[in-house]
Amino acid sequence: MTDTDSGGALLRAVEQLRGTAERVKLTLDLPGVEEARTAQGELVHQLDDYVLPRLRSLDAPLLCVVGGSTGAGKSTLVNSLVGETVSRAGVLRPTTRASVLVHHPDDKQWFEGDRILPGLSRVTGSVADDDDPGSVRLTPSTMLPAGLGLLDAPDIDSVVTSNRDLARQLLAAADLWLFVTTAARYADAVPWTLLREAAERGTSVAIVLDRVPPEAMEDIRIHLAQMLREQGLSKSPIFTIAESALGEDGMLPSRDTERLRGWLHTLAGDAKARSVVIRRTLEGALGSLAARSEQLAQAGQAQTEARDALRRAARTAYSEATQGVEDGMEDGSLLRGEVLARWQELVGTGEFLRQVEAGISRLRDRLTAFFTGKAVSTEHLGEALQSGAAALVTSHAQVAAGAATRRWKGTDGGPDLIQKHPELAKASPDFDSRVERTIRDWQGEVLTMVRDEAGQKRTTARYLAFGVNALAVMLMLIVFTSTAGLTGAEVGIAGGSAVLAQRLLEAIFGDQAVRELAARARKALLAKVAELYDEELGRYETVLDDVELAPQAVKDLSGAAQQVEENR
Repeated sequence: MTDTDSGGALLRAVEQLRGTAERVKLTLDLPGVEEARTAQGELVHQLDDYVLPRLRSLDAPLLCVVGGSTGAGKSTLVNSLVGETVSRAGVLRPTTRASVLVHHPDDKQWFEGDRILPGLSRVTGSVADDDDPGSVRLTPSTMLPAGLGLLDAPDIDSVVTSNRDLARQLLAAADLWLFVTTAARYADAVPWTLLREAAERGTSVAIVLDRVPPEAMEDIRIHLAQMLREQGLSKSPIFTIAESALGEDGMLPSRDTERLRGWLHTLAGDAKARSVVIRRTLEGALGSLAARSEQLAQAGQAQTEARDALRRAARTAYSEATQGVEDGMEDGSLLRGEVLARWQELVGTGEFLRQVEAGISRLRDRLTAFFTGKAVSTEHLGEALQSGAAALVTSHAQVAAGAATRRWKGTDGGPDLIQKHPELAKASPDFDSRVERTIRDWQGEVLTMVRDEAGQKRTTARYLAFGVNALAVMLMLIVFTSTAGLTGAEVGIAGGSAVLAQRLLEAIFGDQAVRELAARARKALLAKVAELYDEELGRYETVLDDVELAPQAVKDLSGAAQQVEENR
């Protein structure tokens, strides 16, 4: 493979990595997500602003970005190096508006388009107070040698967040950092955080130590050199500028910038030296991509895992609610209160229940005479069963909504979603009416089951003696037959009621048919409840489905980084 072929393969691999990295979505507010979002933005920006442009044009001019802390004298230094005011300097902060890129007129074509820093617009003309900070002011100057661009960046510790972010972006787009600090602030934490990153990524760095008292020059220089060695920047040259008054033109004395100016001119004029700086920084940037991509992939995977955990939490809450309804159908709780009262009203409790052991035939005859002779309606009992079942389903739905909300508040990514969707803390506003309709529909199905079963057997006379409503209500009672959870007199009454209803139905339909009817009725009710709860759960599912993630991009990212590594 030729160098051209290998270079093309590397370029294609980096382009693929860039597209994949941008597609990763970090939507959920997880611990550390802000740092991950920042790192993702920095990765994409550096690929756009520096790595891809440099891979596409290795012979383009070297870009030297001048960065540093507030008040370090960056703009004054740039003006002094160029010999004219190209960047505003002053005591008010933040001073720099648009970033200023000084270049030789012959290099205009390298900087006027979007080859580098494509996200920043280009402006030309004189320095203005109203420059857009999202732009780069192009300033041609014959005082700067061809082959070198000098970019004055905002303060790295600016009080304006966007300025700080832009400063980091510009420094990441540099072939060479010209880092400006002062004798009073060279040990500050913020600059060293960036310098450590530069060392880790192999970026070429030169240090300008400004405003140094002449008597402390040697000591400070030695200390700074030691700090650079400790951070892996021992090869970074240090240029010192003594503390002195500015000239009437606001610039540094020429003698103080002569050494730095000469070094930059030599670098621009020596193709080999310039290539060493460019390739060192490019190789460092390429070498950092694997680890940075892996960190982004981990952050993206954490998003998917968090959404899955939130989904499980909501589903568990409603699964528990479904189980709660099923348990409530078995523990006899619906045979309390109003249902018992209506059943007693229908058949009596004292003498009538004492007759249970006397034989089902005589009991049937007695109950038949009771119904036919007194024409007692089962409407009130049916309504009591409907109300009890509806209350059971509704209460567990409210419990599920509360449980799901609490679990989301205790799960990474959940609190922000609950804050955006406070309505999830309760069941839907129309849930009560939907439950009532569902229970009525179920009662209608039970009526149909009883009617169909009667049509299949020679029990028409017995069936007519009771009527479909009475038999259907008894079947509903059997659905809630278990007496677990009842105590004292309730056990005898509820248990007797259940036994009575079951024996009456068995006398008409047979014991096997009654068991099958009860099982079908129970299954039908649970299915309808599950459908209701699925609709309620759907509110949580919809919120999670609206969380924009890109799991495939996360999977692809590691492979794309590996391709870059293999083609380096």
